[in-house]
Amino acid sequence: MSGERDLYFHDAISPIVDAQTVDYGRAFFASRHGEGDARDYLNCPLTKEEYLCFHAALTHALVVPFHAFEEPRYFEGCLPIEEIASRGLDTLAYGPMRPVGLIDGQGRRDFYAVAQLRREDRMGSAFNLVGFQTKMTYPEQKRVFRLIPGLEQAEFLRYGSLHRNTYINAPKLLRDTLQFRSRDNLFFAGQITGVEGYTESVATGLLAGLNAVRLIHDTDLLVPPPNTALGALVRYIAHATAQPFQPMNINFGLLPELLQRIRSKGERRRQTVQRALTAADQWRAELGTFVEG
Repeated sequence: MSGERDLYFHDAISPIVDAQTVDYGRAFFASRHGEGDARDYLNCPLTKEEYLCFHAALTHALVVPFHAFEEPRYFEGCLPIEEIASRGLDTLAYGPMRPVGLIDGQGRRDFYAVAQLRREDRMGSAFNLVGFQTKMTYPEQKRVFRLIPGLEQAEFLRYGSLHRNTYINAPKLLRDTLQFRSRDNLFFAGQITGVEGYTESVATGLLAGLNAVRLIHDTDLLVPPPNTALGALVRYIAHATAQPFQPMNINFGLLPELLQRIRSKGERRRQTVQRALTAADQWRAELGTFVEG
């Protein structure tokens, strides 16, 4: 129906470890730059020697092979950690294992690298290895990730894995109402549209659902304001010019620039968010109770 083939990318997920099997004598709780609840993040620091050993094991580990009919097409925002490691000796230390903004209970901050784990549930019974999505075989994951200080005896509640996501060439096929260009009563929503992420997928589902109802009631279809997150994302997937078209998370780069130039990144983002919230409130008020109903 789209007239195209091979529209997919490979996405990966990180392993989850049992919190009771972590050596807390070699790890410390702290959030990066002190933001949020420090108990949400557990950090395993590595010396240079430990990092080099881990990097070597990672780059030589066995991975699950692709099928003969597949080509490796990764989503750059969620690369397998072994793929990141293969791009250079320091890519992990400056990427998912960067130690910046972390201080332990003794005030130390001069770590060479840090493996960060995020609390997976309210009870703190499980931790997700942040940025450690992988396609290594299960035995290799157990061997390699246990080289991280504090995880020597870690038990894995879920191993990392790779999966394939399918998407369509949205700029060619979709309107910004999420309608198929050649068929008014066909709507697309979620990851197949070329958005990436749970929140983004749910948001497009909401918009497609509302527009389907409005089409049935012969009412003008909705297009969110471009300076809101959903509006910017929909505008991207419907009008992107880059070839080949690639899936996208919501990010500040998709939103229109502010009228005035602001040097501070934090203030620029704050004003961008406030503008989006104001536009969303105004849009909702203009639509009235039809949307809420």
